Amino acid sequence: MSLVRWLGSLFRRVSPLSAQQAAPSHDSGASKEGNGNAPPSPFTRNRRNSEFVVVGLGRFGTAVATTLVEHGCSVLAIDSDHDRVQALSGELPHVVQLDATNIDALRQVGVETFDTGLVCIGTDFENNLLATVLLRQLGVQRVITKALTVTQREILLKVGAHEVILPEHEAGRRLGRKMAIDHLVDYLEVSNDVGVVELLAPPSTWEHSLEELSLRQRYELTVIAVRRGDDLIVSPSAGFRIKEEDIIVVLGRMEDAERLRQ
Repeated sequence: MSLVRWLGSLFRRVSPLSAQQAAPSHDSGASKEGNGNAPPSPFTRNRRNSEFVVVGLGRFGTAVATTLVEHGCSVLAIDSDHDRVQALSGELPHVVQLDATNIDALRQVGVETFDTGLVCIGTDFENNLLATVLLRQLGVQRVITKALTVTQREILLKVGAHEVILPEHEAGRRLGRKMAIDHLVDYLEVSNDVGVVELLAPPSTWEHSLEELSLRQRYELTVIAVRRGDDLIVSPSAGFRIKEEDIIVVLGRMEDAERLRQ
């Protein structure tokens, strides 16, 4: 596994998108499938912040929902497609078939009891928009929505989405960086201008200690870890010496990481 991916999982664990603690158990006899007359929600108001409602179970929504479940979160997954709901009933403990643009159906499954809603409808922007508006109207405290274009993102933010992601755009940017920068191994964006950068140690760093390199003072980069062969050194000491073929992981701006290579 890429070190950046591993570090990314740590960031997600402390982000609003993931659990701070294990989710409470729920009634295992709850119905996994419904229709317009959806079953009552198995989630109660005595919830923790590790409970999520995921609307739209395409490839992206399914990946989000299953990952949250794998991390111990309680997830109510919603999709209008009967076959898709059936196919995922073995992977997701709570998955229902209903129309997420129908406010009464959303009420019946207790959507208003969730602190975080993720709208992952990618093919129908009108439904995506309406589902976002309804989650906000029902009182979901944090709504994160998927968009396909920058224009869609602007519209979704205007109608109340707290955060809008463009997964294809972000994946394209990551791939472009990897192709354009030959020493870049991987990159995880943490904010608009700061990220975790995994890169091959440039020759200028070989046989120098981190104290001698003074990367924080010279480049505003913080070394998080170093991979040497099969070994992973987390939070290396100031006296740690960089070797040829080391892979270093730094926290900072991409342009500063690029300056390090020059």
